[in-house]
Amino acid sequence: MKNIGIFCKQKLPMGHKILTELIQWLDKKDRQVIMDKATASITGQDSPFQWADIPARADLLIVLGGDGTILSVARSAHPFNVPIFGVNLGALGFLAEVTLPDLYEVLEKVLNGQFECENRMLLNACVWRDKKKVVDYHVLNDVVINKGALARIVNLEVRVNNQYMTSYRADGLIIATPTGSTAYSLSAGGPIIHPSMDALVLSPICPFTLTNRSIVIPDQSLIQVELATENENVRVTFDGQEGCDMLQGDILEVKKAQTSIQLIQAPGKNYYQTLRNKLNWGSNEANVKR
Repeated sequence: MKNIGIFCKQKLPMGHKILTELIQWLDKKDRQVIMDKATASITGQDSPFQWADIPARADLLIVLGGDGTILSVARSAHPFNVPIFGVNLGALGFLAEVTLPDLYEVLEKVLNGQFECENRMLLNACVWRDKKKVVDYHVLNDVVINKGALARIVNLEVRVNNQYMTSYRADGLIIATPTGSTAYSLSAGGPIIHPSMDALVLSPICPFTLTNRSIVIPDQSLIQVELATENENVRVTFDGQEGCDMLQGDILEVKKAQTSIQLIQAPGKNYYQTLRNKLNWGSNEANVKR
């Protein structure tokens, strides 16, 4: 791993100090650091590269920030199968497992080849309007159809593998990967799915009918959602960072992407430990003896 790409969240407290120290440390290890313009500007440097240019030039991607930053990097990195090393400088951090105090100890092992990667599924999502593709994205967490704040309940007709499944009357619908099952889908009452599972989860948002519940389906499924509601403010978002308006008759098509991303696992940590730490499983409050 000679060429190291670095992404850093903008307006990060202590970002200048953390990034400068990391660059100096990698320089002593005889590694070539590659940064995009925005990341380089944090340390007062300049760079000829844009955000999307970095993954093709790097053997390893270091992401300083939180899960949101990793989601952004994933959209650029997935065609190149380059490992992603996430450093949690945010709050929750389901994807960015390594903490700042452990950064250099773990990174030393990674540079020496002592690491394992988790393969994380991506979704390919596109919106069709009048038989023309309007948008096309790859997402790591979820695709969400959501009504506007003042809009009424929307009607969404769902088909799986060209078979009619159901019509949701709800505030919206979440289609999530196993990685995204601990994000918005979990808040909407969806199940937690281990990231190694070959499955997708559909979770309605505040459904009008209480019997409408989340459903887990095979990852090879082709999901098509048609907006059957007229004159409503409806929007579809991709990993909560990109989006477009959805009009009556538009069809959202979601399927497993042909590419995936590689997340480097923090040594000594596992998925169940992450769940315990992030969701406070096993806390004293949860284990009060009755």
